[in-house]
Amino acid sequence: MITHRPAAVLLSFLLVMSACTTAQTPKKMFHDLTFTSLDGESVKLSEFKGKKVLLVNTASRCGYTPQYKQLQELHEKFGKKVVVIGFPCNDFGGQEPENAEGIAAFCEKNYGVEFLMADKVRIKGDSPHPIYQWLTQKSLNGKADATVGWNFHKFLVDEEGRLIGEFPSSVSPVSSDITGKL
Repeated sequence: MITHRPAAVLLSFLLVMSACTTAQTPKKMFHDLTFTSLDGESVKLSEFKGKKVLLVNTASRCGYTPQYKQLQELHEKFGKKVVVIGFPCNDFGGQEPENAEGIAAFCEKNYGVEFLMADKVRIKGDSPHPIYQWLTQKSLNGKADATVGWNFHKFLVDEEGRLIGEFPSSVSPVSSDITGKL
């Protein structure tokens, strides 16, 4: 004879639901992260609460480098809705060998970049930047694991700091894949 114990059944249900919820909750919050800007200033992502954030690893000697122009267009057209942040990185083909001053001069001279640029970061290897750890690890972002395959890989985070999408290098920053989520 099977007897039902309502309290035990309820407790089991609550434990299962708690485990499901915990698996989807990021361990580290996006808005708790910081980075150093290209001009050496510390930037807190909490400054961007209430706006979407598009994060892009960039390089000045890549076939996708002309996307700087499209990123600037996105910044100009949708700047009230989304913050564009470029993260220069030399991990993919050694295509960003410049220092901060060289990167800034290149971006301004060739593409008129006015959107926020970070100091050069690491994405691959043993010590990726904490922002890229968060973007690429489901255990941290609560959404999905991701692999940055090349320069100009894009991640979109919503106003509340939740990862909502990633886009490979081949996706234009002004494509409807991205602008449709703004």
